[in-house]
This record gives sequence, C-alpha cells and structure tokens, in this order.
Amino acid sequence: MVGEGNIVGAAEELNSCFEMLKMVAVEGDGKVRETEEYGVIKDWKDIPMELLLRIMSLADDRSVIMASGVCRGWREAIGLGLTHLSLSWMKKNMNNLVLSLAPKFTKLQTLALRQDIAQLEDSAVEAISTHCHELQGLDLSKSFKLTDRSLISLAHGCPSLTKLNISGCLAFSDDALVYLTNFCRQLKILNLCGCVRSASDRALQAIGRHCNRLQSLNLGWCDNVHDVGVVSLAYGCPDLKVLNLCGCVHITDESVIALANRCPRLTSLGLYYCQNITDRAMYSLVQSGVKRKRTVWESRRRRGDDAEGLKSLNISQCTALTPPAVQAVCDSFPALHTCPGRHSLIISGCLNLTSVHCACGVHAHRLSTSLPNLAH
Repeated sequence: MVGEGNIVGAAEELNSCFEMLKMVAVEGDGKVRETEEYGVIKDWKDIPMELLLRIMSLADDRSVIMASGVCRGWREAIGLGLTHLSLSWMKKNMNNLVLSLAPKFTKLQTLALRQDIAQLEDSAVEAISTHCHELQGLDLSKSFKLTDRSLISLAHGCPSLTKLNISGCLAFSDDALVYLTNFCRQLKILNLCGCVRSASDRALQAIGRHCNRLQSLNLGWCDNVHDVGVVSLAYGCPDLKVLNLCGCVHITDESVIALANRCPRLTSLGLYYCQNITDRAMYSLVQSGVKRKRTVWESRRRRGDDAEGLKSLNISQCTALTPPAVQAVCDSFPALHTCPGRHSLIISGCLNLTSVHCACGVHAHRLSTSLPNLAH
C-alpha cells in the first residue's frame, strides 16, 4: 500500500494549495466573494467537480493514488473521472492496492499492472472484473501467480476489452484462453508472448472464430503453435496488421502463404528462428504485394488506409532462404529497408543474405563506389 507518510505529505501539500486557492476569492475587506467561474470556495467540498477533475488530469499516477486518501471529495472525483491508470511502478503490495482501488475506480478504461516481481493474485483480477466493466485495455504481463481463474473472471466482467497483454503469464491454459475469446470478441491487440501453455492451435482456432477484429497478435516463443493454428487465424482475422511468430519453430511455408493470401493489411511479420520457412513463403508475399497493388490500391487510398504493405519483416536465422527470393520481397515492398538506421528488413544470422539491399541501400552503395573515380 502507498505509505501513510506519503499520504500525510500529500494532504499537507494539497491543503497549502487550497489555502492559496481561497485567497483568490478574498477581497481587501476580508469577505469571501464569489469567483466568476466557480463561486464561493470555503472548504474542499466547495471545489466544483469539474475543477477537481481538471487538477487530477495534471497529476501523475502516484499522486492520484495518494490524493484519493486525502478526503472524500477527492476520492469521489477520482472515482468518477479517472479513466487511465498505471501501477507498474509499484515494487510491492500491488495486489492489496488493486483490491482497495477497484471498487472506487469503476470508470477505468485502461489499467497497466506489469510487474518485475510477481505480486498480483487472482483475487485482484477478480476485483477488477467485478467493478471495472468499462475496461478496454489491461496489461497483466509477467503476472506469474495468476491462474485460469483470472481469465475466466475477465471473460464475464470485462467483455469490452480491446487490448490485453498477458505475456509471460505461464500458468494460463488454452482452455481459459478459449473461454475468454467466447466473451471478449472485440479484442484488437493481444500479446501472448511466452504463453507456451495457452497459445496452442486450439486457442488460435478460437481466436479466428470469435475475434475477427484482431489487428495485432504476439505469439513470440510459443512453441506449441503449428500451421493449423496460424492458418485458422489468417482466415478468421482479415484485419490482422502485426503478427509476431518469432520462435514458433514448427510453422512452415503454409502459415506465411495463408497470411499473404488472407490478410491484405499485414504490415509487420516476425519469423525469427522459423527455420522451416523457405523461398516459397517469400514469393507468396511478393505475389500478395502485386495483387494488392492491382486490386485495392485506389480503394484503400480513398479510405485513407496505408497501401505500402509490409513495413517490417524479421527473417533472422531463417537459413533456408536465398538472396533472390528475399530481394524480390524487398523490391516489392518499398517500406522495407536494409540501410543503416532504417533496418526494417532484419536478416541477422543469415550470412547468405548479405547481398540483399533495399533501393536506397543500392543507391548508397553505387554512390560510395563512384566517389574514388570522382577524386581522379
């Protein structure tokens, strides 16, 4: 819990500010007059809610928590007006603080509870699910103590979730994740990095069935993922823009081909250490780029969508790939760069791909080779 001394200090500081605020409304004869905007201010309870909320919007998260213990007026103002909160700075007692705050901060829309040392328990997530029904974004990354109870409670209490980060939550099962997708169907951003138990083909099939608005998914180092799961995802989530499959060692060209054919908005793809990927996958990306330019360039531009296609591709340690196939991908997507400072085509660990260059990289190479001739 936030220390009592800190709350007392915050109270003293706020009281000092309040005395200054009252002085604004006192005229030379010592009588309190109404201020033009807020009227007579004699006590904390006289400060209008609008002003309290305005003050809270300027405070950092630690100050907001301390201020909530100063008086009832501040606590009510925070409860009604606070929509975004991060407690990731807490090194201990996060669980108890969440249990005490969840019933008060019922209007929260985003809540960050990332931990360096595992503190959260299922009881805290259940409290959030019970009271914070408007929650849209939740970060529970590295919550090693959480079990399936937490995901099940979120499924019932927070169906409006659009962003969920449970990376590193090793105890969650795919049963719980499948259950969650049945209720939280508005998910757009989902981080499952390192969730080796929950991120299975069965879970990806459920995501493909229920979460067709998904735009970003991180499956980094989820080695229970195979082609059947990624293909189901590609068919069910056509709006997918960002997909991290780094370390998914079992996937093959079939996954990339499905993504190339079914996810036209894909801008970022991570395939690090996916050593079963071959040139066939690269040429499927090339073909998708050609098809996109022919069929949807104008319509997407009218809608204001980005028509550049792939902007980031990580094929490090994909040692089966050859320079012609990767060069074709680079040529098809002008936003992919190998030049210094703009690396978005990442090929580290692939010594056979050192000859691959983006357009500006080729230009820089030609310029550097021509400079000695200019000197003569």
